[in-house]
Amino acid sequence: MAAAEDKRVYRRSLGLLELVSLGVGGTIGSGIFVVPGIAAGIAGPSSLLAWVVVAASATCVALSLARIQAQSPSGTHFTAVFASFFGRGASAAIVALYLVSCVFGVATIAAGLGQYFSFFAISHVLLAELAVLAVFLGVNVVGIGLSGQTENVLTAIKVVSLVAIAAALAPFIRSENLVAHEVASLPDLLRVAIIVYWPFTGFEISAIPVEETRDPTRISRALVLVMVLVCSIYVALNLSLLGAVGSTELASSPAPVAYAAGRVFAGAAPVVAVVGIITMLSALNAYIVGASRVLQNLAATYRLRPLAALSERGTPTASLGAVCGLSATLLLFSNRFDTLASASVVANLVPYVAICVVAFAAVKARVARAIAAVGAVLTTAILALYLMS
Repeated sequence: MAAAEDKRVYRRSLGLLELVSLGVGGTIGSGIFVVPGIAAGIAGPSSLLAWVVVAASATCVALSLARIQAQSPSGTHFTAVFASFFGRGASAAIVALYLVSCVFGVATIAAGLGQYFSFFAISHVLLAELAVLAVFLGVNVVGIGLSGQTENVLTAIKVVSLVAIAAALAPFIRSENLVAHEVASLPDLLRVAIIVYWPFTGFEISAIPVEETRDPTRISRALVLVMVLVCSIYVALNLSLLGAVGSTELASSPAPVAYAAGRVFAGAAPVVAVVGIITMLSALNAYIVGASRVLQNLAATYRLRPLAALSERGTPTASLGAVCGLSATLLLFSNRFDTLASASVVANLVPYVAICVVAFAAVKARVARAIAAVGAVLTTAILALYLMS
C-alpha cells in the first residue's frame, strides 16, 4: 500500500492559459467587488492614491517572483523560494505564515460572496457560503484538470465583464467626483492601503503548481501577464466607479460595483451582482488550488504523511480538506469581510517582502534588483506603518 502511494504524483495538466487564469482568478476576486466601497467610505477620492501605491508594491513583488522562477528551467516550488536565503527553519515559518494568509483568504472570499448573496436577499448566508466552499472542495478533489478548466471559464467571464462594466460607466465620469475636498489623514490612508492590498493578493498562485505545469519556464511570463491584466482592470474600474457615482454613494452599499451600475443603468444591478458572484467563485477556486499545494509541499518536506499524500488522481485530498475545513471554521467565528481581509493581508505581506529580499540577493541584473528593492521597501513600509498606527 505504501509503495503504491509513493508512486502517486501530480499530473502536468496546466499550460500558460491555466497559469494566467489561476493568477488572475486568485487576484481579481471578492476584493474588487467589495473593497472600492470600503475604501471610498474611509478616504473618499483620496483612496485612489492607495490603489496606485499598492499596485506599485504588488507589481514589484510579482516581478521579483517572476525573476526567481525564470532562473530555474524546472521551476521553483513556493516552499523552496525562501530556503536559499533564509535557511530551512525561517523558510518554513514564512511559508506557514503564507498558509495562514491563504486560509483567511479563502474565508474572506466566502464572506465576500455572502455580501453579494445578501444583495439577492438570500437567507442563511453563512450556510450558503459553506455550501459553495464544499462544492469547490469537490471540484478540486476530482483533479487539477477540472479545476483548471473551471478557472479558465470563470476567469474569462469575469475579465470580459469587468472591462465591459468599466467601459459602460466611463462616459458618466464627473471630474468633481474624483477631487478630494479634504485630504484623508495618514491613519485612514494606511487603513485603506491594507484593505486595498487584499484585491492585489493572489497573483503568486500562478507560480505555485510547479509540478502540475507542462512547461515551468512559462511561469514567469504568466506572472507578468497577470499583473498587466490586474492593474489595467483595477485602475479603469476604480476611476469609473468613483467618477460615475461619487465616494459617498459608493460607500453606502455592500455591493458597490452592482450599486454603481444600477445607479447609471436601470436594471443592471442584478446582472452585475451575478458577475460579482462568478468573479468570487473563480478566486475561491484559485485560492483553494494554491493553498492546498503549498500545504502538501510543506508537509512532504517535513514528512507529514497524511497531509503530504496524493490521491490516485494526483490531488492532495487531505491538504484540500484541511484548507477548506479551517476556512469554514474561521467563517463560524467571523463572517466580516474587512476583518478577515485585513488579517489575510497582514500575514501575506511578510512573505511578499521575503520574495523581494530573495530576488535582490539572487538576481544580478540591476533593473531586477532595483525592482526588488522598491518592492521590499514599499511593502515593508505599508505593513510597518499599519501595525504602528
